[in-house]
Amino acid sequence: MTMVKAHVFTQELVAGRYRLVDVVHRETNRVCWYGNDVEDRRPYLLTEVALPQDPEGGHGARVAARARRMSDTMGMVAPGRVATVVDAVPVDGSLWTVTDRIDAAVLSELLARHGPLEPPRAARIGLELLAVLAAAHREGITHGELSPGQVYVREDDSVVVTGFGLAGATLAPRLTAPSYASPEQARDERIGPAADLWALGAILYTMLEGRAPYRERDRPEATLRGVDRLPLRAPVRAGPLGRTVQGLLRKDCRERLTRAVVRDALLKAAAEDPGSAPGAGERPADRDRYRGPGRGRRALVGGTALATVTVAVAVLAATHGLPGTDESPAGAATHPSAAPSASGTRTEGSGGRGPEAGTSASAPTASPSPTPSASLPAPSATRPGASRSGPPPGTPLPAGFRVLTSPEGFSVALPAGWRALETARSGDLASRVTFGAPGDPRTLAVTYSERVGADPVAVWRDDVEPDLARSAGFRRLGDIEATTYQGRSAADMEWLSEVDGARVRTLGRGFLLGGGRGFSLRWSTPAADWDDATNRRALETFFRTFRVTSG
Repeated sequence: MTMVKAHVFTQELVAGRYRLVDVVHRETNRVCWYGNDVEDRRPYLLTEVALPQDPEGGHGARVAARARRMSDTMGMVAPGRVATVVDAVPVDGSLWTVTDRIDAAVLSELLARHGPLEPPRAARIGLELLAVLAAAHREGITHGELSPGQVYVREDDSVVVTGFGLAGATLAPRLTAPSYASPEQARDERIGPAADLWALGAILYTMLEGRAPYRERDRPEATLRGVDRLPLRAPVRAGPLGRTVQGLLRKDCRERLTRAVVRDALLKAAAEDPGSAPGAGERPADRDRYRGPGRGRRALVGGTALATVTVAVAVLAATHGLPGTDESPAGAATHPSAAPSASGTRTEGSGGRGPEAGTSASAPTASPSPTPSASLPAPSATRPGASRSGPPPGTPLPAGFRVLTSPEGFSVALPAGWRALETARSGDLASRVTFGAPGDPRTLAVTYSERVGADPVAVWRDDVEPDLARSAGFRRLGDIEATTYQGRSAADMEWLSEVDGARVRTLGRGFLLGGGRGFSLRWSTPAADWDDATNRRALETFFRTFRVTSG
């Protein structure tokens, strides 16, 4: 088996500052160490993964930046359940990611010490993992590397997951843990949420049976062929979870169980433990966070939420249209935030609006079926709001709009009835507010970041589009266009994707404030309604009235 090189001279410093102390665990092309920072004397976990050869250079730096950004995003949507990447450094053909030390046991080591778990405990851990994956999938993020070596289990069976942002960065498809790869990964096909659900099924199988569903062979390629071609060894210890595990490990990703079905099965199995309350493994706040409101609302808020925290980030989570996700659309997720509540958003009078002020702008009805891309209008040559200056003083707002001032440092005019549906923060580095209204499929997401590149076009091209390309039905419309916005360097990108089987069109605009800071605005609407007069007026009003109010 090919293994990443393990450093044996532990006095040698990684990146000139991290001293390796002891190996935590190993996987193919991956080694995790306990270590400490000789500068601040704090303990850390350091993980080394092998990178592909890069004759032109720069791949390692891009992967490192991606890992940091993904950590920021996952820290907002699954706080406390995802390891925080504090540093990521490419060194001699490997990527070293540094995270805070986790006070928990690696799942693979826990199983090695104690053997298989009883179904109720396996179900509780499975629920924790499912909650993290649900949060990631709503953000358009696929882990792609999930294995027992990436899962840390605390004494209360809550989990911390590592490894987000590294899928596709290593030497070959899913080589860090090939026995947990999905069949589509074994075939080097594009993956989505269903691949993570396969990995969840494989982890459940391992927890219950004490061995992986597919045997690790002498070469990763042989293991992957087995995953793709060999039949599953039927579980014998899974008890009430047997059918669930087998349903997750169906080789055709379109036939795998959905998150909703898996969640119900895990909740039922967890409740069979006399020492476990019903719903163990999923805290009440998690139910609100990941399930959203009722089935009647299409999830353009949760399903198209802004993912990576950069100036131009706008990862469209079209996961609801992919196999392996919830059968019914989930509503807008509500995430805890260290920032002031969105309910504290201040509404200001629009001034000069006339007698119709306060009436609601009509919302278009979402098309019930996907719109053929050939029938969609081409992107506009001139987008609204691209001028260097704001509207002349006293310019009235359209009827039904009013200005909201957000505690996140900006103001914008919104249609009547719209409010902040979701507010999330990643420390002081980033924040995101998603605006919309119940029953309205349109959303506006505003993100602030203090980790902004110097070229907004490059951010879209190098950082955002590769993630978007993994979404169902993704297609960029036209070129990424450099522009100016309110006198600042900016870039626009438009794209199509699928959400709940319907075509959605999104325009994202990112602009720089200087000093590594920037904002992005992302407008999403059913594609068939893109040129609706109400929508064009709303978009023009957003861009015309957006103002930075602090910093």
